[in-house]
Amino acid sequence: MDLDVLIEKFQAKDEKAFEKLYAMYSDSMHGVIFNIVRDHGIAEEVMQDVFIKIWHKADSYSKEKGRFFTWVLNISRNAAIDKIRSKAFKNSKQNLSSDYFVDIIEANDNLDNKTDAIGVKNFVSKLKQKCKDIIELLYFKGYTQSEASEALDMPIGTVKTRNRNCIQELRNMVLN
Repeated sequence: MDLDVLIEKFQAKDEKAFEKLYAMYSDSMHGVIFNIVRDHGIAEEVMQDVFIKIWHKADSYSKEKGRFFTWVLNISRNAAIDKIRSKAFKNSKQNLSSDYFVDIIEANDNLDNKTDAIGVKNFVSKLKQKCKDIIELLYFKGYTQSEASEALDMPIGTVKTRNRNCIQELRNMVLN
């Protein structure tokens, strides 16, 4: 079935279309969310919340503004960031075992394979290292621009400018 038709049916509250979109995008969404929350159970919970949210807000999607996949991943990423910034999440992580931190250190150096369902990693790998660093922190690890500024030891204005330029370079690669 054509993706545009599937999305139109989804927007018309067709449950079969919802199931197909879930099957198409759940792995990628889980990968993006997991890279931010670092817990499979919480990632599943956030992903379910995101699907409920997009079901209720399906009419707010417009293909003129961008691809459906991008819309869904942005909602997923934002929901995951909201989750880790929540007071309940922070309180639940106060007494973590050292295994949690070992897992973060091991997994922090590369992008999770599930985020690569559409070949994003391939495009990102073609960017200059300075772009890779910014994109990995902001989009795959859920850092704020201030946190990325600290992590990369550069002014926040430089982070913002570099992010904008790198995303434009990525767009040019993907669309050409």
